[in-house]
Amino acid sequence: MLRAVLADLHVGQGPGDIERFVSSVARVEERGADEVVILGDLFRALVGFPRFWDATVRRGLEALGSLRRRGARVVLVEGNRDFFLDVRDLDPYRDAYGTVHSFTAGGRRFLLEHGDQINRADRSYLFWRTLSKSGPARLWARLLPRRFAQRIVLGTESRLRETNFTYRQELPIAALTEAAERHFTAGVDVVMWGHFHRAWTLRRAGREAHVVPGWLETGTVVWIGDDGALVLEPGRNGQVIDSSPCSWYQGGESEPEAR
Repeated sequence: MLRAVLADLHVGQGPGDIERFVSSVARVEERGADEVVILGDLFRALVGFPRFWDATVRRGLEALGSLRRRGARVVLVEGNRDFFLDVRDLDPYRDAYGTVHSFTAGGRRFLLEHGDQINRADRSYLFWRTLSKSGPARLWARLLPRRFAQRIVLGTESRLRETNFTYRQELPIAALTEAAERHFTAGVDVVMWGHFHRAWTLRRAGREAHVVPGWLETGTVVWIGDDGALVLEPGRNGQVIDSSPCSWYQGGESEPEAR
């Protein structure tokens, strides 16, 4: 099975990005992807109830629905901008959803999650996350009149831009390393996160953990083949990305044995 992974798209946040996304989906289909994993934050905000969907969200979802109708499997991993992905109205556009996606390829165990809960020091964000995805918040979203719903999405995006901004200015290397080693101890061979938008890689005794560069800034697609090898499709804007299956580009900070 050939898998494509895209992280942190934030479609709807900038001019022309829905066209970029539709084109990216078309290229993924042309490459013959059997499964497409959105590693969180597909839109500037995605709420499962249709009353929250504007024209951009509907067009983006339809692109995923078309991909499914052509035989590809679509997986939505919940990010900090995603709410109530289990709502049945999303059924035509995704095959699976959750906070974690795992699979085996080439005898290697993969675990994919968004990564917004890695930094436990960011208590303000963690509190907001718990509150915004709670049962009462779900009931409120279900009952909210349609005329207010899209205004709420805009307000939610503003809140997300402010929340944990301080903690996103620099990669939390220690927290990433601790989380990776915890997964390695549990038997995971490859861990992949989004959320931080900047590439980072850690290797330990044949196991590896990666932060996937944000599609929003780079257009990056990570390909995972049957043999478990990872290849980065070069992004836009001329960003330097090592696309070999055995190494990743890392800009910025590093820890011992990390690159």
